Amino acid sequence: MKSYIVGNWKLNFNVGEASIYLHKLQKKIPNYRDVEVVVAPTALCLQPLSLQIERSKMKLAAQNAFYRDFGAYTGEISFAELAGLVNYAIVGHSERRYIFHEDDKMIAKKVAAAIRNKIRPILCIGETESERSFGETRDVIRDQLLGGLSEVSEEDISKVLIAYEPVWAISSTKDAKPATPDEIAEVVGLIRANLKEIYGAKIAEEVPVLFGGSVKPTNAGAYLTVPGVNGLLIGGASLILEQFTDIIETAKRVKQ
Repeated sequence: MKSYIVGNWKLNFNVGEASIYLHKLQKKIPNYRDVEVVVAPTALCLQPLSLQIERSKMKLAAQNAFYRDFGAYTGEISFAELAGLVNYAIVGHSERRYIFHEDDKMIAKKVAAAIRNKIRPILCIGETESERSFGETRDVIRDQLLGGLSEVSEEDISKVLIAYEPVWAISSTKDAKPATPDEIAEVVGLIRANLKEIYGAKIAEEVPVLFGGSVKPTNAGAYLTVPGVNGLLIGGASLILEQFTDIIETAKRVKQ
């Protein structure tokens, strides 16, 4: 299975800045067949970057989209409009859940819309510090995972990536603290156990599971060697060229 290194640029870089960064990034990294590099710029940057990106080296992802393909939805961008521009889409990120109040029902519709439009969804799940301290991690992970996949058939589950992103470990969160490999391994085990219940053992092992949460060059290697982890979803470090390329190179070394 490939390793996936996904850089979520969030609300950073205008079109010109994104273009310059992508140009520099493409010059620094070779074509790694066993490491899939993905960058997720803002929606405004997707179309111009789609003309610039070397798809043999990396792919584009959307940070968000709307689940309806067309209609009277002022200000929204649909997965249907993104088809052909992006290969991936981040769905259910904690900032979408807790700032924009997206629930599992809406997230499930977005996952289904992405698949319908031949875009691979990266379904983000993860508990808050409060939920973890009250011993609710197992329930939260199950509810968010199965809720987000509620419209995904056995035939389509192979098109989905799961990203475990504990809210308490995200660097932009107040009082964030990095997750330990043991903490990650425990939850990744829960994710695969729940997938096994619904889709069977073979599929449960084949679905890529990524980790995200204060990922840096100094801890990327440890996270990538956690059993069951197939890649990383990176926020702040993906905005710094040297750090992002270091993480990509670490992923390559781990695969070897």
